[in-house]
Amino acid sequence: MNFQQLRIVRETVRRNFNLTEVANTLFTSQSGVSKHIKDLEDELGVELFVRRGKRLLGLTDPGKELIDIVERILVDTTNIKRLGEQLVIATTPTQARYVLPHVVASFRKDYPMVRLTLHQGSPTEIASMLINGEADIGICTETLRDASSLTTFPFYSWHHGVVVPKGHALEKVQPMTLEALAEWPIITYHGSFTGRGTIDRTFVEAGLAPDIVMSAMDTDVLKVYVELGLGVGIVAAMAFDPRRDAGLKLIETAGLFAANTALIAVRKGAYLRNYAYNFIELCSPALPEAKVRAAVLAEQNSNRLEMNAKVEANVRRLADHPSRATGNPFSRSDVKRTG
Repeated sequence: MNFQQLRIVRETVRRNFNLTEVANTLFTSQSGVSKHIKDLEDELGVELFVRRGKRLLGLTDPGKELIDIVERILVDTTNIKRLGEQLVIATTPTQARYVLPHVVASFRKDYPMVRLTLHQGSPTEIASMLINGEADIGICTETLRDASSLTTFPFYSWHHGVVVPKGHALEKVQPMTLEALAEWPIITYHGSFTGRGTIDRTFVEAGLAPDIVMSAMDTDVLKVYVELGLGVGIVAAMAFDPRRDAGLKLIETAGLFAANTALIAVRKGAYLRNYAYNFIELCSPALPEAKVRAAVLAEQNSNRLEMNAKVEANVRRLADHPSRATGNPFSRSDVKRTG
């Protein structure tokens, strides 16, 4: 058994059992992929994939159990490679630009020898980086809570505000209403970024269809186009700086849009160095190392107990029904003949 075999098994599932795509992704040949799979199955004495001829259709029961173990092994291998003094933070442009600078500055002062990487991406990319062991800590508002393999902690609450060029007619609307906003072209965040879902739901629930003429991932980009007069902006209120945004006016809309909660996330059972926990505590004093570490270790122990229970159950099942070891009612030769 080797790491290449495990990578091939994982990638086969990710690529929907298309061995051509697996080979292209791992920069190898399709015949090499097939051989690695067969060698691993021969070594384990079970079939991992359901076949029809040369095609793979899905995972057998042992294959389903193995894939969980493979994922953990490969992620932990990545953690081992990253045991050096480095910390990878995955976050959105808004968090990186407006929330984290002071945290990063304090962290660099406390840990000058740690190489800090700040990776900016979409919420989906952030979750993926955490799950795959490519980032230690993720920070954003969306997606993270929905990923079952991540442990999340509340960071802070924030709300949206409306930005307009100074002297705009909306400055006179007191209090601001959704109806008044909907009369103007709107510039706001793209897709799932920075509470866009909250904005969309608010208008839908009010029975309004705003004219969103432009969307972007970066708040600074949005403000540039608002200042050019292309529309009124709905942005994260904390991203407005009166000194830097001298040509704009922030209209507070507290209560108009629902509050959002930014989250800090780590992968369940992840190995984190002490300075990673300290980075989290710098973000929020309400998340001291002991509290976060306890949550991570609790998930780790839970996962380990669950995995051990699965393995023991499988061993008992195979002992009682050795003919079902593959989880496939057909032998490899039978499936080939019927293909």
